[in-house]
Amino acid sequence: MKIICVGRNYADHIAELQNETPSDPVIFMKPETALVQRGQPFFVPDFSRDVHHELELVLRVCKNGRHIDEEFAPTYYDAIGLGIDFTARDLQSELKQKGLPWELAKAFDGSAPISPVFRPVSELGDVRNLNFRLEVNGQVRQRGNSGLLLHPFARIISFVSQFITLKQGDLIFTGTPAGVGPVVPGDELRGFLDDELLLSVPVR
Repeated sequence: MKIICVGRNYADHIAELQNETPSDPVIFMKPETALVQRGQPFFVPDFSRDVHHELELVLRVCKNGRHIDEEFAPTYYDAIGLGIDFTARDLQSELKQKGLPWELAKAFDGSAPISPVFRPVSELGDVRNLNFRLEVNGQVRQRGNSGLLLHPFARIISFVSQFITLKQGDLIFTGTPAGVGPVVPGDELRGFLDDELLLSVPVR
């Protein structure tokens, strides 16, 4: 099982971090050890003093495929959940300044909590108009809508599959909207898809 992630996929998030807008999806990966499931806590790592939350819609791949045409890409995922791409922002900045990959800042153990429930696509209606939000200690920090993705789901799947074979059970984090920010021990994070609570992550 692979965790494939897309960076810089919402214009407002690109603007808040003052990054350049990419012409193609920006892809990075997390290992299976990054997963946090079933409401388990996220432990702030001791190598960072600035870990940020990034709430994202997550696709569950339902069949194997490579070199997938965009036209057929929607048949390669069957459910959508929520995940948090925790990012050690201070470490990421250091790595970017040195022209090095981001993995140490993105792929560390526990950096990818996912919702225990993934909603079947057949129940969601128009996947190009999904609202989601993150609350931290009861306050809304992030709001997003899938219609604002610079690279929609089908484009992501098609693009990734030109380089990496997708397999059933893979997870694709599709990008985060604006509002990212630091977390500290004691925070309680809750992720909603439309108005349904799907994800709860205590920070320790």
